[in-house]
Amino acid sequence: MRGRLSTGCQPAADWQSDHCRARSQVPTHDNPAPHRHVTLGPVPDLSAVLRRFPGQRILTIGDVILDRYWWGDASRLSPEAPVPVVRKQSATVRPGGAANTAANLAALGATPLLVGVMGNDRAAAELQEALKECGVPADSLISQDARPTTTKTRIIASHQQIVRVDEEEVAPISRQTEERALEVISEGLERCSAVVVSDYAKGFLTPSLLHFVTAAAGRAGKRVFVDPKGADYSRYQGCFLMKPNRLELSILTSLPVRNHEETLAAGIRLSVLMPGTTILVTEGADGMTLFAGNAPVEHLAPAPRQVYDVTGAGDTVLAALSLAISAGASYRDAMELATEAAAIAIGTMGTATVTLPQLESALHLS
Repeated sequence: MRGRLSTGCQPAADWQSDHCRARSQVPTHDNPAPHRHVTLGPVPDLSAVLRRFPGQRILTIGDVILDRYWWGDASRLSPEAPVPVVRKQSATVRPGGAANTAANLAALGATPLLVGVMGNDRAAAELQEALKECGVPADSLISQDARPTTTKTRIIASHQQIVRVDEEEVAPISRQTEERALEVISEGLERCSAVVVSDYAKGFLTPSLLHFVTAAAGRAGKRVFVDPKGADYSRYQGCFLMKPNRLELSILTSLPVRNHEETLAAGIRLSVLMPGTTILVTEGADGMTLFAGNAPVEHLAPAPRQVYDVTGAGDTVLAALSLAISAGASYRDAMELATEAAAIAIGTMGTATVTLPQLESALHLS
């Protein structure tokens, strides 16, 4: 079932006028005219968009993570501390972070080129194997000695997460690793139709690397879709679309974002701060809200869903959204597709990918 789309803007009056002024600026050296983007032509319906998913090449850049799960039962408390004792029954691993975004792109029929950093450790081997199982080539991942592969281990009992243990190094990558990443990204840009940036603040996406990505993609006419992290919005200047959730939007704007009304005010504020960039805010159970230039604000409210686990849902949205727009979808249709993809993902325990047949079935197109 599709969600409900509404339009309308209810920002504070001062931000409304700033927003209009920012969007009407004459191009200058500091505020250049937008690049023409490489994309397929517009399509008339969702089924036509989905038919264009296979064969799309998407350069996926960001913090790759190994998501490890320990599954078991918890029937008693520990005599040593007031915590449950979990009897481990099985273990699984999945690609996480930018690797999960790439896995979702592959599941939807696209061909992702994944660029990120990992260590020379057992977790790196497990991540590469997990990517292989998802149909994602790992040959563009870069190894850095003495840096662990970012790993999140979740202990699950009775369909509930008990605790999460993180193994990571969040310091910026070495200069040598960055130079190698820039080489791989330059080569990948020539072969891909769009760029997806998944930032988990694990040190791979340095300011200079991000600047290179947006500048090089702009020159090549390739759209850059960003899932941001942190308070410095200027890191992503020049991107085509930014997809924060409410918490991320609050951090980016230093404004409270606790409900839809506050999302409207903060979304307009971020649009003023980032002229030329489309802002799509994911609002959990309240759906998605789009701020696209001078167009009316669009809000898509989803149908009620059973939520089992939100892990990786943002990666799913980023993958579906970037792929749909690159395939020629309108913003409205791209939001519809991304909403349905997210609904499938949160209905599954653990990090999940959404396949093209699942999406077609959810939209009653198969």
